[in-house]
Amino acid sequence: MNAPTDLNALKTRQQAAWASGDYAVIGTTLQIVGEQLAEACDLKTDELVLDVAAGNGNATLAAARRGCRVTSTDYVSALLERGAERARSERLHATFEVADAEALPYADASFDVVLSTFGVMFSPDQAKAAAELARVCRPGGRIGLANWTPEGFIGQVFKTLGRHLPPPAGVQPPSRWGVEANLHTLFGNAAGAISVRPSIFNFRYRSAAHFIDVFRTWYGPIHKAFAALPAAGAQDLERDLTDLLNSMNRASGGSLVVPSEYLEVVVTRS
Repeated sequence: MNAPTDLNALKTRQQAAWASGDYAVIGTTLQIVGEQLAEACDLKTDELVLDVAAGNGNATLAAARRGCRVTSTDYVSALLERGAERARSERLHATFEVADAEALPYADASFDVVLSTFGVMFSPDQAKAAAELARVCRPGGRIGLANWTPEGFIGQVFKTLGRHLPPPAGVQPPSRWGVEANLHTLFGNAAGAISVRPSIFNFRYRSAAHFIDVFRTWYGPIHKAFAALPAAGAQDLERDLTDLLNSMNRASGGSLVVPSEYLEVVVTRS
């Protein structure tokens, strides 16, 4: 029998992966997702908002633009610094604090709204992370999430990575957060209601080669995957990613536009 996966050790490796490269280069292109999620959650001026696994602050900035009092958290301090730079440049106010999504340092029911865009879904202990989101959200408050789906492009990217570097046994895939039935399991009785809307984000690059060059340089999980593989394995991964990108490309004329499905989720706290 295989020994259970050490989730703390896995989290340490994940933290190192997200700290490698510079996710902010990728994250800024996803800003529209934070804006749409802020509207889905119907944010109101002066509401207390927590952005969990905030990265470089897309949901943070969206909430601050709507007059909310925002606390932005991540376990990678360098990403919080990128978010703070963006906030200062727009004269927006937000508080930036290092925090683990699985052990949030806030009292029960501290926030009106808790947000996470493509962030908390990567927590190794998914049940603990969901419980923490619910714990710090007040009854009647909202938990707003943007989660990649298993069938969408990014879900397929992670399946491709998994064929070359198999994930630890027993660890649930992050895309589990992109399946409505699993959200009901994760939040259980903490959810008074769960509203789900399938949505699309379009990745726009010059070509498959351009996408791969950007992501292997700046996007932690892909950066680490290429670094961990021998030369032949890296070539195989590049070939498979190229095939995936070209198969999903909806653009013509030598450009690349790849739609990637995600779930826009609003959980109303019971």
